[in-house]
Amino acid sequence: MSTHNPSTSIRYHFASVQDPRINRTHKHNLFDILVIALCAMISGAEDYVHFEIFGHAKRDWLSERLELPNGIPSHDTFARVFSLIDPVALESAFSSWIQALQAHATQQAQDDAATTGKEEIISLDGKTLRKSFDPARNRSAIHMVSAWATKARLVLGQIKVNDKSNEITAIPQLLDTLDIAGCLVTIDAMGCQKAIAAKIAVRGGNYILGLKGNQSGLKNGVELFLQHAQKDKYEGLTTRTHTATVEKDHGRIETRHYRIVDLPEGIAWDDERRDWPGLKSIGIATSTRQIGDKVSTETRYFITSISASQPDSARWLARGIRSHWGIENSLHWVLDVAMNEDACRVRKDHVPENLAVMRHIVLNLLRQDKTTNKSMKTKLLLATWEISYLETLLGI
Repeated sequence: MSTHNPSTSIRYHFASVQDPRINRTHKHNLFDILVIALCAMISGAEDYVHFEIFGHAKRDWLSERLELPNGIPSHDTFARVFSLIDPVALESAFSSWIQALQAHATQQAQDDAATTGKEEIISLDGKTLRKSFDPARNRSAIHMVSAWATKARLVLGQIKVNDKSNEITAIPQLLDTLDIAGCLVTIDAMGCQKAIAAKIAVRGGNYILGLKGNQSGLKNGVELFLQHAQKDKYEGLTTRTHTATVEKDHGRIETRHYRIVDLPEGIAWDDERRDWPGLKSIGIATSTRQIGDKVSTETRYFITSISASQPDSARWLARGIRSHWGIENSLHWVLDVAMNEDACRVRKDHVPENLAVMRHIVLNLLRQDKTTNKSMKTKLLLATWEISYLETLLGI
């Protein structure tokens, strides 16, 4: 993160978060509390007690950068403040920071003539914070839907799924906060909904949506269409293919075959097709795995707004489908393994949501750092061991 561009500093955007406390109870600045918590989480802290311990351990260093009018806040203060902060306000600050980072990265790419001309792939997926359930208050575990930018390797935003709702209602709300114009949005079968397809199309994006039994009418129509197409060897249809073979450990060979087929006018389920805004083609992904003499095959279907008439359409289909796993491997797995998110038991009021946002900020700071190519876990350790590296991450 550049120290020469204040708009990309997380400190700059933290200043916009409104303090939820009554003025007369302000013994500690909200900005100081947020920065200490962020620094502590980068250094491996997981709860309020850790925040306070970190603050005292790094008090001299923090005093040079923060006001700290009454010293280091207590763990009770951290707990109270994070339970009161409006998650929407914290998420808004997070989103404005991400937009600044993206604008800065785009400008750098243009200045360096390094842009590839390829659109960004944004994957949306949900994750349950397993230890956030509160049986004493009859509250179920919190479920968050996040947006992951594959090329930028950034968390673009997240939203909590309401207790009496599901991802279907949360995804459009999250899309409203994102700039997806010119981007390819991938969502699993839960997001295969007409309203979600419409939202992506209206906001100028393309989509690849997983297709399963939750859309039985559409799925049956697609399967019937493909049966006839395959029987006729796709004659008269616009279609492209892409194949990739990967050799893995222990002699395992995986072949991935992708086909994209444009939907012609006049198919039996034309009325159903027209109800899906932007729908142009069907994607087929067939994975064949061979281990010794054993061979297994899995076929998955997708609906997409990409047209097979585009020269690179099959490669884009393949990239979109494969990239969707990035949100599991690059986001959810890191949050669980490197940051121990699933083990976090804090659950009062807004705390789980706010700490989830803070973890995403930490993840983005680590992803943006290009001073070392170490793993995420190693970067977290390095921030604990070397204060200079923490300074580099924060740009302070």
